[in-house]
Amino acid sequence: MISRLVLSAVLLIAQAPRAFALDTELPDLGNSAGSLMTPKSERDLGKAFMRSVRRSQNVMEDPLLTDYIQRLGKRLVESSGARGTPFHFFLVDDPRINAFAGPGGYIGIFTGLLTTTETESELAAVVAHEIAHVTQQHLLRAWESASRMSIPNAALLLAAIALGAAVGGDAAAAAAIGGQAALIQQQINFTRANEKEADRVGIDILNEAGFEPRAMPSFFARMGKATRVYDSKLPEFLRTHPVTTSRTADALGRAEQFPYRQNPQHLSYELARINLLQRQIPRPEDAIDELGGMLDDGRFRNESAVRYGIALAQIRAKRLGDATGNLRQLQQAHPEVIEFIATLSQAEALQGNGDAALRLLGRALVDHPGSYALNVTYAEIALALGAPGKAEERLGRFLDYQDEEPVVYQLLARAAGDRGEQAIGHQRLSDYYYLIGDLDAAVLQLEIALKTQGLNFFDASRLEARLAQLKREQDESETGGRKAKP
Repeated sequence: MISRLVLSAVLLIAQAPRAFALDTELPDLGNSAGSLMTPKSERDLGKAFMRSVRRSQNVMEDPLLTDYIQRLGKRLVESSGARGTPFHFFLVDDPRINAFAGPGGYIGIFTGLLTTTETESELAAVVAHEIAHVTQQHLLRAWESASRMSIPNAALLLAAIALGAAVGGDAAAAAAIGGQAALIQQQINFTRANEKEADRVGIDILNEAGFEPRAMPSFFARMGKATRVYDSKLPEFLRTHPVTTSRTADALGRAEQFPYRQNPQHLSYELARINLLQRQIPRPEDAIDELGGMLDDGRFRNESAVRYGIALAQIRAKRLGDATGNLRQLQQAHPEVIEFIATLSQAEALQGNGDAALRLLGRALVDHPGSYALNVTYAEIALALGAPGKAEERLGRFLDYQDEEPVVYQLLARAAGDRGEQAIGHQRLSDYYYLIGDLDAAVLQLEIALKTQGLNFFDASRLEARLAQLKREQDESETGGRKAKP
């Protein structure tokens, strides 16, 4: 894919009239892979990186869209030779065409990429390219440059390099981090070799996962045209790294080694796109009219997806009877589609049919126990019905599959509060704030939890240990980016 990388391979085209494409190269890392940090250190750095990203970017918490991108990412990872390696895929609510990879296998995809791609294979091509940067260890030099820093500041530095984002927090610390990011970017020698390798490996992943390998050069070609159209508006640094015809040709040559696949569009891809597109129309009635016109005129690629978009807009417009009728038809026609099950359950619950909604979700969870969307929807409806125990039980099981989704801890906090477990509720809120990068709020919630009346010795000791850990991170964040000497 088209990469901007020290830490990430970034596709970036701002929406018209400010739209542009960019392609920068990756550092040549030699053979130092594996000597820079232990797997645990990389995981810790990855989690801290993700907290920094959440603090500076609008990471989507929508369960259905998050569920889709995680399923797509998992499918690609299982075909990459990295099965069993931890990866975490997430969406950033931003109209630009952008994707990036970070330490620990954290891969972010901007919503603009999802709505701009024309096929699921094109979207998969970008994600596969990012996976390849991780599996081929192309990011290690940036991590090595940060390895002399404390984990919080290293993560902040890497996020600043990856995204060019405002790092927030103390102004002096932010300036220091920003300066170091710029220095590291100047020191890294970019090379086309890494990009070509990520293209090659990404195409192999696409083929193994059952996608059309030619989607990568096809997407290159369209991005190359965008580069030529908007080249005069690109910063100098980006103009020096164009989407070249030779790179497109190299990718096409690799893809041509595999048989052509006429992939039918995956329904979940179309549902994710229509979900995002209908949200871009502020007034839900306008969205209903627009999508209805698409049905009337035959201007659609998938009729079920358009009807789903109409149902989502109808829920926004509080036309719940119409939405439920549409969703029941869709769910009956496609009984295994998670999006239809979860959205129908939400519509049913909003009309007072919460028990029926929980039964529908419970049946679906037998086959999809790790589904983020189904678990979160179940917990939300259970809480609305006054059944916090059911919500806690369901989310407790889900934590065996994923333990880094902030919304889960927010719901667990509500459940604990509803049961009168105030200390646990504040602890869960601390977990939530920690994951979204608000360390001060996370500390405050633990301090409140420790003041709870009747707290037993075991729980108090556990909370005190966690509080001490978070306060150490606060101290490290104030050291100016260097690890304290032992």
